[in-house]
Amino acid sequence: MAGAGRIALYGATGYTGRLVAAELRRRGLDFLVAGRNAERVREVVRDLGGDVPCRVAALEDRDALRHAVGDCAVVINCAGPFTRYGEPVVRAAVETGTHYVDTTGEQGFMQDVAERYDAPARAAEVAVMPACGFDYVPGDLICRLAADGYEPLRELVLAYFVADFGATRGTLHSALEVLRGNALEYRDGGWRPAGTGPLRASFTFPGDIGRQAMLPYACGEVVTVPRHTRVGTIRSLISAADFAPHAALAPAMPFALVGLGAALRTPLKAGVDMLIQRLPEGPEREDRIRARWTIVAVAEGEDGSTTRGIVRGSDPYGLTAVTAVHAATLLAGGDCEATGFQSPASAFDPAAFLGHLGEHGVSHELDPPATAAAA
Repeated sequence: MAGAGRIALYGATGYTGRLVAAELRRRGLDFLVAGRNAERVREVVRDLGGDVPCRVAALEDRDALRHAVGDCAVVINCAGPFTRYGEPVVRAAVETGTHYVDTTGEQGFMQDVAERYDAPARAAEVAVMPACGFDYVPGDLICRLAADGYEPLRELVLAYFVADFGATRGTLHSALEVLRGNALEYRDGGWRPAGTGPLRASFTFPGDIGRQAMLPYACGEVVTVPRHTRVGTIRSLISAADFAPHAALAPAMPFALVGLGAALRTPLKAGVDMLIQRLPEGPEREDRIRARWTIVAVAEGEDGSTTRGIVRGSDPYGLTAVTAVHAATLLAGGDCEATGFQSPASAFDPAAFLGHLGEHGVSHELDPPATAAAA
C-alpha cells in the first residue's frame, strides 16, 4: 500500500484546482502540480511562490500520466468534467499503486469507478475515493452518523438546500452531464436507473429555511452510502429554489428540468457547452464565501423509528479544497488501511472527519429519535 509521501495534484490549473493547490500550500504539505497545459501549469507554480515541482501530462499520454503520479502517495484529480476526462487519471493511479481522490460531482462517473476499479484497486492495495468535495463529503458523513445504531434502515431521506451559490464553468459542464440522464436511484436494496418523470415533493428543513419544494437529486450518496450502511431505499432531494430564477417559479422546476434533460441528449448540448465557456471561470471570493448550505439526513429503521442528522456550512468550493486535501493527507500518511472503492465515511472515522471540518465553519448535530422530523 502507498505510504506517507508526496501528493500529486492533477488539474491544478482550473478554478477548483487552484483552490486545492492553495490549501496544500497552507497546510505545508509536500506536493507537486500537474496538468495538460505546460504554460498554465507554470503559471500555477509562479502563483504558489515558484518552489513547487510540476509535471505536464496529457490525458491521452498513458506513460506521461503514470510518470506524473507514480512516485506519489496520492493523486488529487480536479480535471473535469470527469465523465469525459476522469478515467485516465484513475487508471494511472491504480496502475502505479497510488491512492486516488477527486472532486467530481457526477454520480454516473462515481458508479463507473466503483464498478471498474474496485477490484483492481484492492489488488494494488490502494483506495479510489471520488467525489471528495462539498459534493458529497458532508452528506456521506452525516448519513453514516444518522444511521449508526438504527440499521438496517428501511429508508434514508437526504435533502440539500443551498443559497447564494455561484457555479464555476466546470460545475456547469458537469451538471450538463448529469442532466443528460443515466441517473441512478437506490431502491429496495439495489441500484437501478432513476425515473425520468417530474416529481412533486417537499421537505421541511430546520430553522428559517422551513418547508421547501424539492427536486429529485442524482447525488453521489446514492452510490456511496449503500456500500457502508445497510439501507433499503435512499430518497435524495434538492431544493427547487436552488435552480429557479425566482422563488415563485420553484414548483415548475421539476417539469423544466425534465425538458432540459431531454434537450441535452440532442446536438443542442454542444451549443450549451460553448456558451458556458464564455462565462467567468468561477465566482469571486466574496461571492463564493456568501453561499450557505444545509444537508439533512433522516434515517428510518425497520421498526419505524427515525432519527435526523443535520450538517451546515458555507463556501462549497473552499470546502471542497479542504475536504479533498484532508482525505489525501490521511491516505498519504498511512492512516487508512481500506482499499478499493471508498468514501470518507467508509474509509475514515465520520465524526472525526466532521470534527476537522468544524475548524472551517462546518457544524453538525444529531437529533434524538423522539424529536426527529421526516419529510
